[in-house]
Amino acid sequence: MLDYDTLQAIWWVFIGLLLIGFALTNGMDMAVSTLLYPLCGGNRAERSAIISTIVPHWDGNQVWLITAGGAIFAAWPEVYAAAFSGLYWAMLLVLFAIWLRPLAFDYRNHGETERWYRNWDIALTVGSLVPMLIFGVAFGNLLQGLPFWADENMRWHYDGYFLSALLPLLNPFALLCGLVAVLMLLTQGALWIQLRTEEKIAQRARKVAFGCGLATVVFFLVAGIVSYQMPGWQYDAPAPFDSYQVITGKSVSVIEHGLFANYVNLPLLIIVPLAATVCMLLAAWYGLKGRAVRGIVCSSIGIASTIVTAGAALFPFVMPSSVDPKSSLTVWDASSSQFTLNVMFYTVLLLLPIALAYTVYAYKKMWGKAMVADHVKMGE
Repeated sequence: MLDYDTLQAIWWVFIGLLLIGFALTNGMDMAVSTLLYPLCGGNRAERSAIISTIVPHWDGNQVWLITAGGAIFAAWPEVYAAAFSGLYWAMLLVLFAIWLRPLAFDYRNHGETERWYRNWDIALTVGSLVPMLIFGVAFGNLLQGLPFWADENMRWHYDGYFLSALLPLLNPFALLCGLVAVLMLLTQGALWIQLRTEEKIAQRARKVAFGCGLATVVFFLVAGIVSYQMPGWQYDAPAPFDSYQVITGKSVSVIEHGLFANYVNLPLLIIVPLAATVCMLLAAWYGLKGRAVRGIVCSSIGIASTIVTAGAALFPFVMPSSVDPKSSLTVWDASSSQFTLNVMFYTVLLLLPIALAYTVYAYKKMWGKAMVADHVKMGE
């Protein structure tokens, strides 16, 4: 059995990889089904051709989101409990939005009027845009800290209820992070459209990929400058060994420019945000030049590096508290037992390669260009 500290660090990495997998797969198909297919599709048949490139895969891509949620529940039960205590309405908003996607995919081509088609297109756009934005906003709020605390009975409390709890989450910095998330996924989606559609549609996608890629870099750098001015958290000491309050008994201090502390202590980490910036610039360039494969590789690295940049800034904190630093949840005090983490570790080693192999097989089996003429014949 692996030692406890190693397992806790491994599961921090695993959950990060699951979030990256979700962004690269489900994030990409959400981008295609939100703003990209009306921008790149000049008519109904072209838009249907674009949608057809993700229809065989979108539900399989949802597995990454479900798996990440399950992993957080099992590996970090306190994080799961604290998050649902205060982010309940935000999560319901995402859930209701996601519900619109399968309905829109199934029903948009089964009506007889243009209004029917247009309304389901709106539903598909909303159902895809809201999750992309909210997940980015969630990262922005984590970087600022959330207004929660634990009482003496280890029950989680938040400031405000319903709108008074939801609206503060939509603050300027969080919305900036949400904009970065949307733009980088739109870049990935535009490159995917280039790769899977005919030249006429791909030409439009080139301009979108270039514009979104450049905008991603600009707003990512702005977010970095703003976050430098924000305080962060420093993990000083764990709770005493005999302390009943394992979480609230630890020592945490708030420090100036704290989100950059790990980058100062370990200068090599600067490679991560640099990779995010350079790769998104390259993705924009390759998108403009029509080199979709190279562009997707670069944007994938850029998206992964952006997520790791946020994770590295927070580590070892998973959910920092803005009102009671001692209630902040870290990798070390929010984890499940050593036995649980160990069983999950070997389960992942067994099942993850199978899931990856199936994903690769599914994409390979359903590969090919989406032809507009096929959708004209079907009346789509």
